Amino acid sequence: MSAPLVIVGDSLLDVDVEGTADRLCPDAPVPVVEGQAEHHRPGGAGLAALLAARDGTPVTLVTAVGDDPSGRCLEDLLSPTVEIVRLPLRGTTVRKTRVRARGQTLVRIDTGDGRAMGRPGQVAQREPAGASAFARAADALASAGAVLVADYGRGVADLLRELLHGLDVPVVWDPHPRGSLPVPGCALVTPSEAEARGMCGEPYVSPERTARRLVRDLDAEAVAITLGERGAMLARRGGRFGPVPAPHVATGADACGAGDRFAAAAALALADGASTEDAVARAVGEATRFVAEGGAAALRLPRPAAEAPVPFPSGASAFEVAAAVRAAGGRLIATGGCFDLLHAGHVSLLRRARALGDALVVCVNSDDSIRRLKGPSRPLVSERDRVEVLRALGCVDAVTVFDEDTPSQVIERLGPDVWVKGGDYDERSMPEAEAVRRAGGEVVILPTVPGYSTTGLIAAARAAS
Repeated sequence: MSAPLVIVGDSLLDVDVEGTADRLCPDAPVPVVEGQAEHHRPGGAGLAALLAARDGTPVTLVTAVGDDPSGRCLEDLLSPTVEIVRLPLRGTTVRKTRVRARGQTLVRIDTGDGRAMGRPGQVAQREPAGASAFARAADALASAGAVLVADYGRGVADLLRELLHGLDVPVVWDPHPRGSLPVPGCALVTPSEAEARGMCGEPYVSPERTARRLVRDLDAEAVAITLGERGAMLARRGGRFGPVPAPHVATGADACGAGDRFAAAAALALADGASTEDAVARAVGEATRFVAEGGAAALRLPRPAAEAPVPFPSGASAFEVAAAVRAAGGRLIATGGCFDLLHAGHVSLLRRARALGDALVVCVNSDDSIRRLKGPSRPLVSERDRVEVLRALGCVDAVTVFDEDTPSQVIERLGPDVWVKGGDYDERSMPEAEAVRRAGGEVVILPTVPGYSTTGLIAAARAAS
């Protein structure tokens, strides 16, 4: 999809405190957790936005975030990959902290009382607030390729409810017990089985009957009740219904975030023109895979950059930069590619990649490597000149050249914390992804800037000559 996916809803900060619990507290029969690591990630609508953006999709998140430590952390986690339209928040950003030992959640502590601030319908009035957050929210919805409403009952969906009526793009509504009922005409509503029980106006008999009843009651095109490892039950307008089984039984024990993964995948599929049945089947598959890979707890996002710049000598090699970053406890970012005819899309990607950590190393295909990959007419610019241009960019800390068809060997030598690729890739089809994991890093896919490609530049130059 070329138009962005717009996600409307309530965001919160999720924190996992990971440790071990080998003894009981001497003054109470509770385990003592010795914390070893603390991981932060977006929750609620923020998690849905992050997961969609990691698929390489342009995402705009309309949400309310407080000007407090949790809110600022949430924005720092999302801003490298998601465009945020920030609505005002009354109170403090909600923070949910899970204390975990050996993968098992022992307790969750919720803090924050924030609610979106404003009055319903304020956006639609289009008061003289051309640059206001509410006007920008209206503009985002008007240009969306699809809309996902992740309603966690904290007021964002209520504020924008009038604008969500009658959109001519697919609207997927992921409800919450504390949230409002979906607007009429949604392309798909995605409650869990427990949420569906609460929404249905009759005694619960089966997911089939409840899904069919909700299609009528909510005036929705379709309802998919998510059933965990059993997949989903889909009912469509006109009485058609049936189960959508999971492709396999997920072995992961932590299903946190699976509903957000399901809803985001369904919205993306509908935006790409998939039928409702295909969209739900794709969503079931993605949610199953997400749980099997560890759920939201397995997400490892870039931690804030070091407070002071990491020192390394001017002109240091890529491996000297990597050693210096590790010694300082910083975060090393790496990316790779041919970078033949450097253009604005490349520069945007490199700048955003550098913002994820303390140093950026660019791994460049050698001339021989490019010839094998792209044919004897490439590269147009020699590796020496390509390296020189990249080194001149302020966001690039070092450049190294590799001669293999993939950067796997240089990745294993560098050991980056994050390997960045543009949004025309996905991790499953990326040959170097396994090398990144072996080196202890993670893959982050950043959306590309539409309209820029080296092949397109070459074609335009030839046409003009």
